[in-house]
Amino acid sequence: MITGASSGIGAGVAKAFAKEGAQVIINYPNDEEEENAGNVLSAVSKYSESSMIIKTDVSSPDQVCKMIEMVEDKYKTIDILINNAGIATSAPIHEMETDMWTELLSIHLNGTFYCTRECLRIMYKNNYGRIINTASQLAYKGSAGFAHYTAAKGAIISFTRSLSLEIGKKNIRANCVAPGATMTRMLSEVPTEILDGIKASIPKGSIADINEIIPAYLFLASSDGDHFVGQTISPNGGDHFL
Repeated sequence: MITGASSGIGAGVAKAFAKEGAQVIINYPNDEEEENAGNVLSAVSKYSESSMIIKTDVSSPDQVCKMIEMVEDKYKTIDILINNAGIATSAPIHEMETDMWTELLSIHLNGTFYCTRECLRIMYKNNYGRIINTASQLAYKGSAGFAHYTAAKGAIISFTRSLSLEIGKKNIRANCVAPGATMTRMLSEVPTEILDGIKASIPKGSIADINEIIPAYLFLASSDGDHFVGQTISPNGGDHFL
């Protein structure tokens, strides 16, 4: 199950997991994203006919509970959870409205918590699970105008560490992927001069393509990543060293 999978990194990860033979649950947040989610489903159905889309606002605990129940009824299990849903807004702290702060944290952080909590019930029962949370290298380096975003991503990293202490002796693993700047729909709207400044600050000299981020998720979900517990791996082109 991949939250926020109707576009960007989530959509790319959904397609990659389907190619590996997974049955993919593509979560999307609202009616505006339904067409995009359907397009992703069409792409993954070439490899996985049993995949599905499901509309859920992950910031709502009630909606998350219903989503997980629906998935369990159909598939009897959730083996891999990728908490990827998120939005990006921006304002300096002294101008940031309370609603902007709470909306972003509710989707990024609360959504990660709600989905993890409900999936753990299934994973405990089956004694198997892989949880991969999407963070950001900005959780480490900060970013002016994005205090709510960096706070949420930093909290997700800390949450993953505490979660790992609870599940360490079970056959369940939790880790984070903290991508650097990646050419998704959000960045496509950024002016060229700002993108050039971002590129100049990255030792590799380029903004990541989604396909350069996807392998981190595949690795952590695979048996090759079994000894990674509570870790954060960051494909960021050298933008920040963890």
